[in-house]
Amino acid sequence: MHTVSAGYVTGAMFVLSVSSWYLLRGRDVEFAKRSFRVAAAFGLASTLSVIVLGDESGYTVGEAQQTKMAAIEAMWETEPAPASFNVVAWPNEAAQKNDWAIEVPWVMGLIGTRSISKEIPGIREIKARNRQRIEGGIVAVTALEALRKHRDDVAAKETFERHKADLGFGLLLKKYVVDVRTATPDIIDRAVNDTVPRVAPMFWSFRLMVALGMAMLLLFGLAFWSTLKGACTGKPWLLKWAVWMLPAPWLACELGWVVAEYGRQPWTIYGVLPTHLSVSTLSVNSLYGSLAGFVGFYTVLLIVEVYLMQKFARQGPGSLGTGRYQFEPAHA
Repeated sequence: MHTVSAGYVTGAMFVLSVSSWYLLRGRDVEFAKRSFRVAAAFGLASTLSVIVLGDESGYTVGEAQQTKMAAIEAMWETEPAPASFNVVAWPNEAAQKNDWAIEVPWVMGLIGTRSISKEIPGIREIKARNRQRIEGGIVAVTALEALRKHRDDVAAKETFERHKADLGFGLLLKKYVVDVRTATPDIIDRAVNDTVPRVAPMFWSFRLMVALGMAMLLLFGLAFWSTLKGACTGKPWLLKWAVWMLPAPWLACELGWVVAEYGRQPWTIYGVLPTHLSVSTLSVNSLYGSLAGFVGFYTVLLIVEVYLMQKFARQGPGSLGTGRYQFEPAHA
C-alpha cells in the first residue's frame, strides 16, 4: 500500500504541476483552477498516506530486517533504549563509526520499536550475531551435502535439523569457496561484512527520499490552503514551485526502490537465499542480449510517453475537441 500511495502522489503532482503551468501563463484558467484544487486535495491526502504507511513499513523492517534498519540509520553501536535518531551523519565504513552526526534523542527508538524500553541492534552487534550464524551455517551446509550423498544418514539429518535455520548464512561462503569447510577466518570475515549493505548509500538514499516527501507534503498543504482561500492564482512563487517539483515523486520512488532492494542485500530471500546463488543459467551473451532488448524497448516507450505527455500538456484541454478551450480548431 505504501507503493500504491506513492503512485497516487505521482499522479497528483503531475496534475498540480501542469495546472500550475497553465495558471502561470493565464491559459484555461478556470479549468486549471479546478484541476489544481483536485490535485492539491488528493495529493495532500495521498502524501499523508505514504508517510503513515511508510512509517508502518519501517516498523516492520525493524522487526524483520534489522540489518537494513541499522544501515538506514548508520547505527554502528547498540544504544540504550530508546535510541537517538541521526538527522544527518557522515558514515565511515572503514572505522565503523560516524565521523560526525546530528542526533535527536529518543526519536529512533520511538519510531523503530514503538516503545522506550526496546533496543535497536547496531551494526557491530548484528555482525557478531551473523558470524555465529555463518559458523552454524557451515555445519548445516556440510550436513545437507552429506544427506545428498546418503539419504539415510541419521546423524547428518539430526545435525541439519539443529542448524537448518543458519543454512542461508553458510551458503554466503559459496561466493568464495566451493567447500564451506575450507573457509578461512579471513573468508568468514568477508562473508560477515557481506551481510550488511554499504551504509552511506542506504543512509543518504533514505534521507533524500524523506526530504522529498516532506517537501511534497508542504507543497500540497500550501496548495490546498491557497485553494481554500481562493488565492492560488495570486501566488506565482507557489505555482513555480509546483512546476519545479514535477520530477520529485519519481525521484522519491526510485530512492525508495534503492532502500528496499539494495538494503536487502546480500539476500534474494532474506536470510535464506543469497543473491549470488540466485543467478540464472543464461550465458553472458544471452544476458547482454536480453538486457539490451529490455533497455531498448523501454527507452522507446519512455521517449514516446514523454513526447505524448508534453504534447498534450502543452495543448491542454483543447485536445478534448469540445470547442470550449483554447488552441482548438474551433478557435482557429
